[in-house]
Amino acid sequence: MNEKNRRDEGPAEDTIAAIATPPGAGGIGIIRVSGPASGPILQAVFRRAGIQPDLPWESHRMYYGFLTSGTETLDEGMAVFMKGPRSYTREDVAEIQLHGGPWILQKALSLCLGTGARMAEPGEFTRRAFLAGRIDLTRAEAVMSMIAARGEQQHRAAVRQLQGGVTAFVREAADELYRIQAGLAACVDYPEEISEEEGAADMVPRIEKLIARLRSGIQERSSRLLQEGLRVTLAGRPNVGKSSLLNALLGEEKAIVTDIPGTTRDLVSGEMTLEGIRVLLTDTAGVRETEDAVERIGVERTRKAMAEADVFLLVVDGSESLTAEDRDLISGMPPGGAVLVNKNDLSRGVEEKEIRTLCGEREVIFCSARDPESLKPVKEYLKRFTALSDRMAVTQPRHLDALRRAVFYLEEALETVKTFSPDLAATDLQAAQSALGELTGDQVDEKLLDAVFSQFCVGK
Repeated sequence: MNEKNRRDEGPAEDTIAAIATPPGAGGIGIIRVSGPASGPILQAVFRRAGIQPDLPWESHRMYYGFLTSGTETLDEGMAVFMKGPRSYTREDVAEIQLHGGPWILQKALSLCLGTGARMAEPGEFTRRAFLAGRIDLTRAEAVMSMIAARGEQQHRAAVRQLQGGVTAFVREAADELYRIQAGLAACVDYPEEISEEEGAADMVPRIEKLIARLRSGIQERSSRLLQEGLRVTLAGRPNVGKSSLLNALLGEEKAIVTDIPGTTRDLVSGEMTLEGIRVLLTDTAGVRETEDAVERIGVERTRKAMAEADVFLLVVDGSESLTAEDRDLISGMPPGGAVLVNKNDLSRGVEEKEIRTLCGEREVIFCSARDPESLKPVKEYLKRFTALSDRMAVTQPRHLDALRRAVFYLEEALETVKTFSPDLAATDLQAAQSALGELTGDQVDEKLLDAVFSQFCVGK
């Protein structure tokens, strides 16, 4: 069922309610109600101070008053009634602001549920906004992305999506695809006026240009950075100060630090933020040959973390001469990494010329876990890997999947036009159009909507 058909169903007949603020105690808690019974429910549970109960509620006006249960006053607060369609869901909406204690919010919700509402499902308020045509599906998802954002750039991407960045990108591509299909229809319907050769000559460059446009929006690395963060692995032989560096970079005691080699036997991770991007730092077991079965497992996990990292930081002990293990690790470093010469506050055992020669073009940073100033170059180095384009169009995994499928079908259509006949490309062009329609919700079914909105919190 496509979006237009869904909107023809009209507004929902039932009324939903939920607590719209996070669990736990807080200064303010909000109960949200949406649906045709919102006004009567609000009148039943909230008494406005100094106003006769039978006087109508003015839409979009905040009233001071009291939450009540029969003749009992339970709390004081504020309430507002928003007449549809001038509301988030385009339905009648009521919101009650109370003190943010868990008991009083649950009591207020129970009163609403007992007066004609039912409990809202996860994301149901936003789902109703989508079904009412207030927002498309990409904007609906942006709402949850805004809530879930854990870094500045992730927040910026959500804002761009909420303001229609993805929608504009997709609709421009969809419109061009409709024009290509219209040209194909003309070629098929009027073969005496437009030959297959002429039709193919017109379609090929247009499809190629459309493929290039869609590919420009498929930025896997940028999307993963926003969704998961930058993965940074600290590795090196035992007792070179990896755990101390992790703690110093994070500003907290995350890893156990001792003078005993092999203390860290498993991966220890923590998070910090650089340039608005989450950075996931992982301390690893020291890499060395060992007879200890547990430590061997830790070393294997270290090698796996090294291979999967976006950035690899190899730590050596700057107060000692380089060992054979250090040299082997430097030689076997994956690309996109740097060597941190730690313990620079002690007398230097590593010759700078020697290690720079050994590292070649790899970055070498002298630092000390005990000197915060010396860690600034480490953070500056990591910032290089957090840069994202403000023009990035697509960030959500579901959107990327739909774009990949659209590109696949367009490539199939392009090959068909070049090799066989333009009219045989119609099926693939329509499949590409359907994939783009999934992004904005122009073509959507209940299963897809359930998958999207199940990720939302209740109350939004």
